[in-house]
Amino acid sequence: MPEKVLFDTDIGTDIDDAVCLAYLLAQPACDLLGITTVSGEATRRAMLASALCRAAGKDVPIHPGAEDPLLIAQKQPRAQQADALGDWPHSCTFPQGSAVEFLRQTIRAHPGEVTLLAVGPLTNVGLLFRADPEIPKLLKGLVLMCGQFFGRSPGRGPMEWNASCDPHAAAIVYQSAVAVHRSHGLDVTHQVSMPAKEVRARFQAPLLRPVAAFAEVFFEHRDEITFHDPLAAATIFDDSICTFSRGNVHVELESPRLAGYMHWQVNGGKGSHQVADTVDPDRFFAHYFSVFS
Repeated sequence: MPEKVLFDTDIGTDIDDAVCLAYLLAQPACDLLGITTVSGEATRRAMLASALCRAAGKDVPIHPGAEDPLLIAQKQPRAQQADALGDWPHSCTFPQGSAVEFLRQTIRAHPGEVTLLAVGPLTNVGLLFRADPEIPKLLKGLVLMCGQFFGRSPGRGPMEWNASCDPHAAAIVYQSAVAVHRSHGLDVTHQVSMPAKEVRARFQAPLLRPVAAFAEVFFEHRDEITFHDPLAAATIFDDSICTFSRGNVHVELESPRLAGYMHWQVNGGKGSHQVADTVDPDRFFAHYFSVFS
């Protein structure tokens, strides 16, 4: 049976969200039940998601969600890639104020069957878990692109963007009791990158063409794509792409300077969290592009 997936995303800032959504739409083993967007300009983010759904010929429910973090100031107010929507067909109107309720009802309609894949700030997920505390136990799994667990990734400090954009929501999510609670941190995801030149050459499948167009906005400031979010998504369908360690994660909130920092303690095969510690890049890229063949 296809995997039932809900996708919570801040598509429109870093291009890897669009790369991830294209993968989910092309993955034959994925039953994408819905998309919720999070962070500034959530409706413009929904437009980007709609453009990819249209390109895939799929009618997927899309709900703009929370635009502001729970307690701190907004760090990413704009969805820059929406400037490249141009002539790509997309919807412009979406249900408003219903993202958390949509997630809640969908999970309750399929108890024990839904994997929630969250690859942006965790505001929507934190609000969901607070609104309905039973939801974590009704999920099949929670898969996150969030955090940094094994030291600094190349050229980065100890902080990861999604966690630092809403550390209080992250703390709620990491305190939740989910049967499968998996995280993919920067130290692992930074091992699956691709130069802009190669992206332009390889993103030729019809569903990847709008992604390539959105990527040109991203390439104004970067010269490569790191497949952070697609890596998290791919492990739902191929469990051998990454290896995981079990332990416990505590999200730092006491220090304003380090709010969102992940305190990670490996616990001898026990603990409530699974954290990716290795990745096979060749296997990942072969798997990713196979769904577009």
